Amino acid sequence: MKLRRKKPIDKGSPKWMVTYADMVTLILVFFILLFSMSQIDLVKFQAVSESFRNRMIFDSYPSPLPMENPTEHTEVQKKKEGSIEHKNAPEEVSQKEDNQTDSQQQDSLDNLLQEVEAFLDENQLNNVISANRTDEGVVLILQEKVLFESAEVEILDIGKPFLDKIGTLLTNVPNQVRVEGHTDNRPISSYRFPSNWELSSARASSVIRHVIENSNIDPTRFIAAGYGDTRPLVENNSSENWSKNRRVEFVILELDNNN
Repeated sequence: MKLRRKKPIDKGSPKWMVTYADMVTLILVFFILLFSMSQIDLVKFQAVSESFRNRMIFDSYPSPLPMENPTEHTEVQKKKEGSIEHKNAPEEVSQKEDNQTDSQQQDSLDNLLQEVEAFLDENQLNNVISANRTDEGVVLILQEKVLFESAEVEILDIGKPFLDKIGTLLTNVPNQVRVEGHTDNRPISSYRFPSNWELSSARASSVIRHVIENSNIDPTRFIAAGYGDTRPLVENNSSENWSKNRRVEFVILELDNNN
């Protein structure tokens, strides 16, 4: 009787196990990859968050995140910086223009004052008319005693030549002129002038009317103003000071103030 040969036993893993192991390995790698992609870089997230809080970072500061193409980033940054400089340029230009305008105004006022002083010297009017400069322009001051009797608005004959000289001066400059009437603080009450307001306004108007009638000056250049006793030069406490406060002023306005 023949003995049956025993089949050799394969001690290794089944063949299907190799395929199964490969599949499980691939699935594991896939899930590991998904897990790694789902993790947020905290540092980068905080940088991006801070960038959104301050939108100016996109205009004036480099990005906190590294750029893949630093050369392109540099070019973009330069363009943005150029645009910022362009935005700021109008403000700088405006500031320079303002400074230049102020300087030109100062020069214009200085030149105007020099012209007025030279005119007063040439016509020997310094003892009657005083000139000074303010922020508005050049001011010519005539005391009441040269132009009017007390509480009157009719111009005296001795005052007319002085007004004619001022008319000649104003003919040579294009500026507008505000003529102001001023009084002392002693009250006045009459049918014609119920208060110093009416008296000061009437004197300013009387002076303007005389200058226009005796010179070739456009009437639209004049402004009449009556201030009563509200703008005294000195304190109203003596006869001498009362006399100083009773006056008529020609304010030759700076050209930029002619409005």
